[in-house]
Amino acid sequence: MSAEIINLRQFRKKQARSEKEKQAEQNRISFGRTKTEKQLTRSLNEKADKAHRDGRIETDDDGA
Repeated sequence: MSAEIINLRQFRKKQARSEKEKQAEQNRISFGRTKTEKQLTRSLNEKADKAHRDGRIETDDDGA
């Protein structure tokens, strides 16, 4: 009927390491892209923007 003895200092360190690992995982997901992936995304965005601009209809705004 005795409870398990826990060292609070070790528990806190273990908990802090766990939190840091969770944050590192989030950072890897958010910022972990290679230079090639970034360039690909940038070029695809530029291509889509160009296609959007090329598809616009020019109108004469002479007030008529």
